[in-house]
Amino acid sequence: MSGALSGIRVLDLTRVLAGPWTGQLLADLGAEVIKVERPGQGDDTRHWAPPSLPDGTAAYYLSANRGKQSITVDITRPEGQAIVRELARQADVLLENYKVGGLKKYGLDYDSLRTVNPRLVYCSITGFGQTGPYAELPGYDYIVQGMSGLMSITGPADGEPHKVGVAVTDLFTGLYAANAVQAALLARTRTGEGQYIDMALFDCALAMLANVNMNWLIGREVPPRLGNAHPNIVPYQVFRTADGHFILACGNDKQFRAVCEVIGLQGLAEDERFASNPARVRNRALLVPQLAEAFAGRTRDEWLKALDEAGVPCGPINTVDEAFADPQIRHRGLEISLPDSTGQSVPLVGCPIRLSGTPVEYRQAPPALGEHTRDILAGLGYDAESIERLAAQGVV
Repeated sequence: MSGALSGIRVLDLTRVLAGPWTGQLLADLGAEVIKVERPGQGDDTRHWAPPSLPDGTAAYYLSANRGKQSITVDITRPEGQAIVRELARQADVLLENYKVGGLKKYGLDYDSLRTVNPRLVYCSITGFGQTGPYAELPGYDYIVQGMSGLMSITGPADGEPHKVGVAVTDLFTGLYAANAVQAALLARTRTGEGQYIDMALFDCALAMLANVNMNWLIGREVPPRLGNAHPNIVPYQVFRTADGHFILACGNDKQFRAVCEVIGLQGLAEDERFASNPARVRNRALLVPQLAEAFAGRTRDEWLKALDEAGVPCGPINTVDEAFADPQIRHRGLEISLPDSTGQSVPLVGCPIRLSGTPVEYRQAPPALGEHTRDILAGLGYDAESIERLAAQGVV
C-alpha cells in the first residue's frame, strides 16, 4: 500500500538533526527522499560516536536518516551544482539548513532553483531565520534552549538552569518543518506553484513554551523554575517514596480528593487553602510538604497501585531500557529493525504516526555514505563513463 506522500520526491541537503528529522518523517510518510552528502565525509553525525554499528556508523546518524537514499556530491564544484540543479528540477521539495545565503553562491538558493522548477517547495532551516539581527548567527540547539527561555524553567527550583536531555529545539523545528512542507504541497494543488519556507529553531522553541508563554503574556510575571512541579496545577510533580520516585499528575479537584483519601489525609481536601486548584497553586509551599511526608511511607509500586485504583493519574519514572521493555511500547511496535545494504539488521525506533489507510513505510535502514550515487546519477541520464569520471574527479 502506497504511503500518504507516495509520488513526492524530496531533495534533502540537510545535516545533523532538525533537517534530517524533517526528511525522515516525510520518508516514513511515503516520500522518496534523496540525501545529498559531502564526498568522503557525509553528514557530520555519521561520526558522532560511540556508540556505533560495526562499520563505524554512529547511532546519532541512524536516528534521523531512515528510508533515504544517499548521493555524494561536491556542491562547490560546477559539475556538482549541475547535478543538484537537475535533482531539484525533478523534485517536489528541497530541504536545506545552510547558513543564510550559503547556497546562493552555488546557484542553489530558492530564487535560482524556482526558475528551474516553479513547483518546488523550498524549506530553509536555520537557527534564527532568514531575517532579523541574528540571521547570520549559527544555530545550536543548546544555545537556543537557553535563549528561548526553555532552560530558565527547566531544572531544580534552587539550582542552575538545565537543558532538556535531548535536542528538543531541533526536533520541534523538524516537526514544524514537516507540517509546513505538507501545507505547501497542499497549497500547490490549488495554485500550481511552490513556495519558500523559512524555519528557525529560535521561533519554534519559543512557540513550544505553550502555556508558559501565555502565563507571561497574561500574568506578566516571569515564569519560575519549578523543578518537577507544574506552574498551573498542584499537585502535579514527582514525589519520593520509600524505595524510589513516581509521578503524580492530579489534574482536578475530584482527583485531589481521591489522593487525600488514598493517603489518609481527607481533611486536606476540605481545607479552603487546598480545596480548589487555584488555591493549591497559591499555597503549594504549605501543601506539598504534607503530601511528600505521606508518600515517603510506602513503596513506589504500592502508591501506583493504590492511586491507579482510585482513578488518579500517576506513573513510574522509567530508564530508557525500562521504557523499551514496557508492555505498551512493545505492543505498539516502536522498536523495529531494518536491513542495510549488507544485509545487517539495524535496530531503529519506529514512527509514532498511525494512519489507517496509508500507514507509514519503512523501506530501508539509513543509507551508507553515497550508497545510491551511481543509481541516482544513472536516473538523471549520466552514462557509466561520465559517472566514473565524476568519481575520479572527486565531484561525487
